[in-house]
Amino acid sequence: MKPEKDFYQISLKLIMKNNKGQILGLKGVKGGRYENYYDLPGGRIDTNEFLMPFAKIIAREVKEEIGNVKYKLNLKPVALGRHLSSSTKVIINNKKRIVRVFYLCFEAKYLAGKIKISFEHEGFAWLNLNKVNLKKYFKSANLDALKMYFTENNF
Repeated sequence: MKPEKDFYQISLKLIMKNNKGQILGLKGVKGGRYENYYDLPGGRIDTNEFLMPFAKIIAREVKEEIGNVKYKLNLKPVALGRHLSSSTKVIINNKKRIVRVFYLCFEAKYLAGKIKISFEHEGFAWLNLNKVNLKKYFKSANLDALKMYFTENNF
């Protein structure tokens, strides 16, 4: 039997650092997929954004999730991750399938502005990831991406 190609949704995420080197974590909502963990700012590409520059998609997600903050974006990807959304199913080629999400992470430097959390999260924290156990704060694709980021950047 010929192997079946997989389908992924793409999520563009930010590893946003402040001037102290801390990373912005968004606290997951109660009952959500990141309950008791933190998420990274960013999200999935909408269907009408396929040809849109990544920076513009990221800007939309940043505004939706944390408000009108100023940041400097590095458009060179710095980490990858894979997330299984087991609670969400789609029909592909007449088969019910779990949604798989591929995270493409970029680094950004937070410059200014008041962070205003959307309904998607319960709060935020600036985390010094050199001093915490990543597994206590992140899971799934976020954890994979941050492990890769730390390995590649010799933390």
